[in-house]
Amino acid sequence: MRAMAESSPPLSPRHWPTWLAIAFGWALARAPLWLHRAIGPSLGAVLYRVLGSRRRAAATNLALCFPELSDAAREDLLRRNFRALGLGVFEFLRAWWGRLPAPSECELTGLEHLEAARAGGRGVILVSAHFTTLEISMRLLCQHIPLAGMYRPHEQPPMEWAVRRGRLRHAVAMFARDELRPVIRYLKQGGLLWFAPDQETRRGDSVFVPFFGQPAWSLTSTHQLARLSGAAVLPLFHERLPDGRYRIEVLPALADFPSRDATADTARVMATLESLIRRCPEQYLWLHQRFKRQPDGSKRRYD
Repeated sequence: MRAMAESSPPLSPRHWPTWLAIAFGWALARAPLWLHRAIGPSLGAVLYRVLGSRRRAAATNLALCFPELSDAAREDLLRRNFRALGLGVFEFLRAWWGRLPAPSECELTGLEHLEAARAGGRGVILVSAHFTTLEISMRLLCQHIPLAGMYRPHEQPPMEWAVRRGRLRHAVAMFARDELRPVIRYLKQGGLLWFAPDQETRRGDSVFVPFFGQPAWSLTSTHQLARLSGAAVLPLFHERLPDGRYRIEVLPALADFPSRDATADTARVMATLESLIRRCPEQYLWLHQRFKRQPDGSKRRYD
């Protein structure tokens, strides 16, 4: 699987600006961890100001998902979310091209649930949500288990090459979201797969199920992968602690999953991810237009 990272990089002159950006990101990834933690919140404050459309999307999502909060409380949550995003930018870069925090910087619990699920050589799907700690937590987890990932490829070929190569320094494999047959084969062989099915996508079989009390167009992929491979499905939670360390928690496997009902299973997965997000809402990627597609065929305005 790792050989996929050894393909030739796209070096056409039209890609040179992207390569310059990658070089800058690589240099930032090598900066000291204390510097990342010091300037990350300030970067988040800048992003709050300059990413107007993303800020409005996040504010809309928070209003839909937390109607019980006052306007002031939601605004405070939004600002904390962007500070977490600023830290997450540096963590993404570090996860791809930099050095990991020391082992003492990570608290990992729940591996006994993973080992129980793997009994008899069964494959495992770790379902998580798109938190700002996503990349750094997956890389930290790769130090303890042979983990593969499923992801959406980058549109820019140089970025796709560089990020995939960076991930494959630690993951045993990376599968694009349309590579279903290789994923199923990998799971049938007892592989461990990380997957985050909480964002809307144009591709893949999807259904409307509740998510924070809103109808959300959601991938049925977790149901399909578990049904076709026989893999167990375990929720995975990760967060950045107040002191800068990380906590990763593997939760017990979903019982009696999958069922014969793809919609019911998808609703169950979304409810599980919602419960994880509620534990640490300020670190979730709210800037995604999660509820844009509506059941009546209309599009929710996010501007």
